[in-house]
Amino acid sequence: MIQKTVPAPADLGIEVIGVPEGSDIELDLKLEAVVEGILVTGTATVQLHGECTRCLDDIEDEASFDLQELYFYPGREVDEEESVVIDEMIDLDDVLRDAVVLELPFTPLCSDDCLGLCPDCGFNRNDDPAHSHGEKIDPRWEGLSELLGETNN
Repeated sequence: MIQKTVPAPADLGIEVIGVPEGSDIELDLKLEAVVEGILVTGTATVQLHGECTRCLDDIEDEASFDLQELYFYPGREVDEEESVVIDEMIDLDDVLRDAVVLELPFTPLCSDDCLGLCPDCGFNRNDDPAHSHGEKIDPRWEGLSELLGETNN
């Protein structure tokens, strides 16, 4: 078992949520020698930073992602996508990127019941769930209500 803390590489995430560059990634890995090469299994625990896609509030969270990859010994015939042991070393960058980026939520939320922003004024409805602008009149009928002396709220 190997437990190591490493800095996060750049661009580890998607546009709305990801792992800040240079933040700590805690790796808890098991390396096993197999006939084909080295089997790496374990977890990567990261700090996530992003913004809620409904209300645009900041999201700070910690998440763990499972890693598993077989690194083939040099000299074996491998496909382009498969990993290879190079100079007795393995590169976890692509494996980590695949594990983290593919598991990140496409639309992260600050909470499952986030109310989002008011479509009229941009007010964060989580701060006041009763927020409203009164009864609205269809703009096509607004001229008629003015003729009748009614005022728009």
